[in-house]
Amino acid sequence: MTYMLSHFWPGATEENYLAEIAAVQPSPTTLPAGRLHHFAGFTSAGILITAIWDSKESCDRFVQEVLLPAQPVEGGFPNPVEEHGAEIFNEISA
Repeated sequence: MTYMLSHFWPGATEENYLAEIAAVQPSPTTLPAGRLHHFAGFTSAGILITAIWDSKESCDRFVQEVLLPAQPVEGGFPNPVEEHGAEIFNEISA
């Protein structure tokens, strides 16, 4: 079942985002294995990122094997992060 993981970093900047992406993705335009989509947006209060994964297992593997070992990233996101994950039960695309 597909899985959605969102992170929100209050006060984060574009520079923080670019530093994190450089540390944890194969390239700025290539997704890690199992990730289907990556969305990032700036809000008035910080940065919101949502990733869609082929499964919770793929997401957990990335978090444990890539994301957490890379932390902290110099120039990366400030803490704390607000995290939410959910198995997707409804998906509608244009």
